[in-house]
Amino acid sequence: TELLNIPDTHEILFLQGGASLQFSMIPMNFLAPDQVGAYVLTGSWSEKALKEAKKLGKTAVVASTKEENYRSIPALDDVKLPKEEIGYLHITSNNTIFGTQWADYPSIEGVDLIADMSSDILCRQIDVSKFSLIYAGAQKNLGPSGVTVVILKKELLERIPEGLPTMLNYETHVKSNSLYNTPPTFGIYMLSLVLDWIKEQGGVKAIEAQNHKKAKLLYTSMERSNGFYTPHATEESRSIMNVTFTLPTDELTAAFLQQAKEKGFVGLAGHRSIGGCRASIYNAVP
Repeated sequence: TELLNIPDTHEILFLQGGASLQFSMIPMNFLAPDQVGAYVLTGSWSEKALKEAKKLGKTAVVASTKEENYRSIPALDDVKLPKEEIGYLHITSNNTIFGTQWADYPSIEGVDLIADMSSDILCRQIDVSKFSLIYAGAQKNLGPSGVTVVILKKELLERIPEGLPTMLNYETHVKSNSLYNTPPTFGIYMLSLVLDWIKEQGGVKAIEAQNHKKAKLLYTSMERSNGFYTPHATEESRSIMNVTFTLPTDELTAAFLQQAKEKGFVGLAGHRSIGGCRASIYNAVP
């Protein structure tokens, strides 16, 4: 609660099943038969979230940048809600494959905002009170895989329908303090050590400044390369967690990756869906 200033209006849960299970749990718990789940498509993970929701209720894509191969985040004015009653608005705050990130979050009166923050939680300061639910797999910025953090507005619990399987009901985990079944103890312990480390660095404010510094170094270098390195994301949508870029040819890309590996930089190959290169500069990366 301290690092993100989580208000008393929200619960914190430590669950299992990764962010992928949240794709199903969210519509199961909060999408009534007469409501529409509104989704903003900004990459592969938001597509997967929508795919699961479609199996469980009515959905609508209220904004998308798929036609431009997800090079940007939609403008807030481009988020157009349907006339039907909205169960919630779902976004993916950072898109690892395409290197884009929301700079400002949509805020629509009377609509619950839900965000998958698996790849950028704790990378910058946020106002948690603006979100009805935040979820994040641990393996990017929180610790090793195996635990999923859910920050849930208590008011949402009143909307959960009866008859859900026990383990798929958020209320189960709230009432049991995330101890309904054996929790992922090692993952939670490691997460606590990561949180201690963030405090030692000066908190999220200091981490955010460091992340902007790292990202600026990379983006500035690309801008000075006269087009040799080309960022995938548009300038206003660039991520401070995943810097994606291309070189003029596949041969040059292969040579760059080999030379980078020789210098001790590994894992720079871009995702197979867009190719090129990707530098993931999560909190733990110096």
